[in-house]
Amino acid sequence: MRNCKTVLLVEDNADVLEFNRFLLEKQGFVVETANNLAAAREIAATCMPDAVVLDIGLPDGNGLELLTEIRLGKIKSSALDYELSKVPVLVLTGYGKDNDVVRGFKLGCDDYLSKPYTFEVLLARLTRILQGAEKVSERVIYGALELDMLGGKAFLHDTDLLLTQREFALLLILARNAGQTQSADYLYEKIWGQPMNDNKSALKNMIYRVRKKIKGSGYDILAERGQGYVFDVG
Repeated sequence: MRNCKTVLLVEDNADVLEFNRFLLEKQGFVVETANNLAAAREIAATCMPDAVVLDIGLPDGNGLELLTEIRLGKIKSSALDYELSKVPVLVLTGYGKDNDVVRGFKLGCDDYLSKPYTFEVLLARLTRILQGAEKVSERVIYGALELDMLGGKAFLHDTDLLLTQREFALLLILARNAGQTQSADYLYEKIWGQPMNDNKSALKNMIYRVRKKIKGSGYDILAERGQGYVFDVG
């Protein structure tokens, strides 16, 4: 996750929206705002939020509609390596009845805060769901292929692929950007920490070794002539 967390605030009350925005920015958050569903859909697809604070009562519909669309993957992010469907959502609303709370959780919200509330409680709830999202993001999983970012290990059908640190870094970059071509220069600089210059063979040899280790997984690393390499998910 990015160091400066981005929060999307969806709230139709202008005073509440501005109050929360101001205080969250003082806490170091990057804050995007929307005061209706239409704006929230558009912004959610482009700003790559780390969390959404979502009001239910909006002028053009129920905020739980947006929650449903997020969880079902109906809102597509412009970034290929970002999954909006997994973003933590804190439902913030004046509707505090038990059935509203139950419905929110059934639709996939991570927490629920009823108005009135204090900013300290909002901040504590938001921090908690962000911490939970970070724990989930410690692993990247593509079917039978699992990458443990903390341990620096990759597993295929639960078998350790025994990757070197650089091989793991290569597979992680490609897998997190599946379907998107990464240039050879970019990969080399990310993995070796210096320009590639004329040392193309080191990267090519590593690509060959990693391809061999994931053979039979249904995934592959393809060379795009003159462009770079792409992780192919079939």
